[in-house]
Amino acid sequence: MTTFVPKPGQVDYTHAARAPVINCVVEHDGKILLVKRSRKLNLHPGVWNGVSGFLDDGKSPMEKAKEELLEEAGISPEQIISMEEGKVFEVRDGAYGKTWVTHPVHVKVATDAVKLDWEAEEYRWVAPAEIKGLALTPGFLNVLDQFFGKTAHLSSPRTRGSMP
Repeated sequence: MTTFVPKPGQVDYTHAARAPVINCVVEHDGKILLVKRSRKLNLHPGVWNGVSGFLDDGKSPMEKAKEELLEEAGISPEQIISMEEGKVFEVRDGAYGKTWVTHPVHVKVATDAVKLDWEAEEYRWVAPAEIKGLALTPGFLNVLDQFFGKTAHLSSPRTRGSMP
């Protein structure tokens, strides 16, 4: 597990009951990028999610999404075709005693090349219907629903939620 050391100007949400986060649905040619969270992470290790991060430094959700895409997936701003913010929602995460204030972002990219950093151990490009059966972070299906509507994933187990 890792110990978070905030940079100057950064808020530490480690012990906060509520934490604002972005969760990005990254799309390329109709497929969605899922990243499997590293087992070194303190929150939801080994679980599938979109590219995500805490809104902990005063950046807008769109600015933070660009930063996280570059940092976690190696996707540069030049490779972004479009970005759209969804409706903010909250997810109660009993496993960690937190409420995630989730800012969904839909990002269409011009590449399927991904270069993961240490925060993820693998990635997959999948059709929304292929998500069925995967262990997901809390709220990630809600993020998908905002941009793709209710899809075939509805019969998948809702096993975790939407956080960084």
